[in-house]
Amino acid sequence: MSADTTTEARLKVDEIYRAESRQVLATLIRLLGDFDAAEEALQEAFAVAMEQWPRDGIPANPRAWLVSTGRFKAIDGMRRRTRYDASLNELAKHIETTTSDPLEQTDEHIDDDCLRLIFTCCHPALSEDAQIPMTLREVCNLTTEEIARAFLTKPATIAQRIVRAKAKIRDARIPYEVPPPSELPERLDTVLRVVHLVFNEGYAASSGTSLTRADLSSEAIRLGRLLLQLLPDPEIMGLLALMLLHESRRPARTSTNGDLVLLEQQDRSLWNRDQITEGVTLVERALSSRRFGPYTIQAAIAAVHAEAPNTRETDWPQIVGLYDGLIRAEPSPIIELNRAVAVAMRDGPATGLELVDALLEHGELAQYHLAHATRADFCRRLGMNAEARASYQRALGLAKQEPERRFLERRLAELPG
Repeated sequence: MSADTTTEARLKVDEIYRAESRQVLATLIRLLGDFDAAEEALQEAFAVAMEQWPRDGIPANPRAWLVSTGRFKAIDGMRRRTRYDASLNELAKHIETTTSDPLEQTDEHIDDDCLRLIFTCCHPALSEDAQIPMTLREVCNLTTEEIARAFLTKPATIAQRIVRAKAKIRDARIPYEVPPPSELPERLDTVLRVVHLVFNEGYAASSGTSLTRADLSSEAIRLGRLLLQLLPDPEIMGLLALMLLHESRRPARTSTNGDLVLLEQQDRSLWNRDQITEGVTLVERALSSRRFGPYTIQAAIAAVHAEAPNTRETDWPQIVGLYDGLIRAEPSPIIELNRAVAVAMRDGPATGLELVDALLEHGELAQYHLAHATRADFCRRLGMNAEARASYQRALGLAKQEPERRFLERRLAELPG
């Protein structure tokens, strides 16, 4: 095999790892019944793939091949360690006889394993401060450092929470399953929040060289569809609509060289009209139920943007009104920041600046780079260049994502004087 072919195959392994590894892990957890064993099996399966695929070619169904290889490696490892722990041989026999080889199954047999994994990570027996970090680690493959930044805490604290949660799942024998319909409503809020966080990390990555991670946002949408099949709840419709409407803008959100393109500069002809149509239909269904919540209101805001021909002709009074309802339903300084942007579009940047200054004075958004970037933009539009520069520099000092940092650096360079 030529060097070029080998390199191409290894690049394909990397690509499949990014796109499929969490689904492979979810299935291995179901088959092996243990998070740590599944993670070890996942790494071994990809190590074998890195060795064999350049030589033998990429299998027809890479995900099933990886699950099958990981399962085999785990069973083989248990048998090799029976000299130290005889119970491992019984466990290996149990796994081998009670689980079938994934190569003999279709993708449909294992497609809902990620949903099982989310419900397990969000089980009410786990502490609330561990549920979401655990899910972001296992479902999104975020590092403890990335999760710690999102929660404004130390990586060691996040790592301890995840370790304790895994031990609780093992010791309490928490079932790896989607709960029965009678238990779904009481567990739905946490699961929807997690799916939304997964989507957000894909739509606007918290750090790194790329603005987005398409694998995460598409996985969140897939999970939203599965949830809607399980339970036709208006808020599931609202969340799925919100994700589809935001995802519809993906082709226009970055330039050809990966730079950030703001909403007002986006080429709306690039927006995915099929996703917009589906999203708007779901919003209308959710609103007509009169049992909707925050996700549906956010989706309604996204729908107003999606149906507007441009920023100038957007119905900003309607958007401000929807934000007013959203704040009543779910008070949040970030929602108030977004409302301030809408108010500025309706009433002018001076009004928006007053609102943002009040939010920053309160302190909760002091470390949030977008709050300072928003303030800088209002100052720039008002000709307050010195204040704009200071706020852009503050935002730049807090931003972790490279496309956002490049955007802020451009804005700084464009300021007079």
